[in-house]
Amino acid sequence: MVWSIIINLLYVVIEAGVGIYGDSLGLVSDAGHNLGDVFSLVLTLIGFKLAHAAANHKFTYGYQKSTILIALLNAVILLVAVGIIIVESIRKIKHPEPIDGALVSWTAGIGIIVNGLTAWMLIKDQKHDLNIRGAFLHMAADTLVSFGVVIAGIIISLTGFVMIDPIISLVIAAVILVSTWHMLRESLSLSIDGVPEEIDVDRLKNDIESLPHVKSIHHIHVWALSTTLNAMTAHVVIDSRENEDSALAAIKQLAHEAGINHPTIQFETTPCEGCSTYAL
Repeated sequence: MVWSIIINLLYVVIEAGVGIYGDSLGLVSDAGHNLGDVFSLVLTLIGFKLAHAAANHKFTYGYQKSTILIALLNAVILLVAVGIIIVESIRKIKHPEPIDGALVSWTAGIGIIVNGLTAWMLIKDQKHDLNIRGAFLHMAADTLVSFGVVIAGIIISLTGFVMIDPIISLVIAAVILVSTWHMLRESLSLSIDGVPEEIDVDRLKNDIESLPHVKSIHHIHVWALSTTLNAMTAHVVIDSRENEDSALAAIKQLAHEAGINHPTIQFETTPCEGCSTYAL
């Protein structure tokens, strides 16, 4: 993560400087997007550090939730970047200016290497963390975007068609929007204690109710403690208090298999008439 931040920050400075020198909105907008990615990486690193801070008497879960809030913040920042790029692209279409196509292509070519290398460094951990997955998707998308800017620079050099620059900027905006939308939706859901997408609560309920000694389950609540840790509480009706230990071990096993790290179970022996599966 640290090397990703350093590499991308250096590239942002180079790309923005060349974009301003060569009057290329495509490069400047892509540099702005890459700067957003740098902030995203920094925030993700901060969230990672906070998530590993010790719990205390005021924050009994520690600061796990900060990773979700940071993922949401990153998504919002990128949406703002999309708006800025679109506005600038429209302005450029109305008032086109000459652009050095060769300069654009060479600079964006470096971007393919930088973004591709960063995506490769993040690919291992992105499968298990929403924050890192978001950063990985941005880097992978940026690699494709940089490739598009290279093509635009070649077209400008060969044809002089400068309008391709704002068109590429709009494509960049579309790529950012598509790659950000899922992270925005998921982080927003997790921030209000929605069930993580990878967990099927109905299936988990059915699996638990099919266990020996379990009669029913109600008051099930599943939420994300962080982008990597999930919790569950539930009331489980069993046939006898003598079977609590075996039932608990089986339920915990099912919960862990479903992706829940911290299950808390309350056993009951009397059926709860009218109790809701999910309501408090």
